[in-house]
Amino acid sequence: MRILVVEDEAKVARALKEGLEGEHYDVVVAQTGEEGFFRINAEVFDVVVLDLMLPGRDGIEVLTTVRNRGLQTPVLILTAKDAVEDRVLGLDTGADDYLVKPFAFPELLARIRALLRRGRTDQVLRLKAGDLEMDLVTRRVMRGNQPLDLTAREFELLEYLLRHQNQLVSREMLTREVWKEPSRATPLDNVIDVHITRLRKKVDQDFHIKLIHTVRGVGFILREGEP
Repeated sequence: MRILVVEDEAKVARALKEGLEGEHYDVVVAQTGEEGFFRINAEVFDVVVLDLMLPGRDGIEVLTTVRNRGLQTPVLILTAKDAVEDRVLGLDTGADDYLVKPFAFPELLARIRALLRRGRTDQVLRLKAGDLEMDLVTRRVMRGNQPLDLTAREFELLEYLLRHQNQLVSREMLTREVWKEPSRATPLDNVIDVHITRLRKKVDQDFHIKLIHTVRGVGFILREGEP
């Protein structure tokens, strides 16, 4: 899931990006209201974390404009302004939640998870294959009763395989859809194979039924039992 952080304080923006990426979210940072406004209109995000005090367009102006254009993406306002009238203005403008700086990072995560659940009620929030289950909101992956500790890239790779389970997935598809490099001159085959090996070790090593399989010369498939 993708999160846009619109924050002009470099230290805060860096901490948010590192913390959220540590929870396996795909994070984009915009440092001005203008850049944030452009990205909101040009790309798809699951949640926007929006500071109010921004150079150029301020957060209220950005929020007002995108809501008037019909954008339904959940927005969490993050700001040092803690007066009641500021909170009311932000919520009346179209924010879904409001968090005042300084804040506890676990609370920010909890609020983001709540917005994701609220904002994606019409979409699949859990992916399953046999006893493997991925929660797209909490970013937790379980096999049986055992939690799997995945890197951000491994999470993205497994999510793609789960969304295409029982289907053959080529290295070209992974390069384009997971690594986001459709026109790369040098193939990523070796890099992909290394990540698949590491992912397979975490997903399959301690279990009798294997889920991730290599189809020699073609790609990979996630399914219960041999392909």
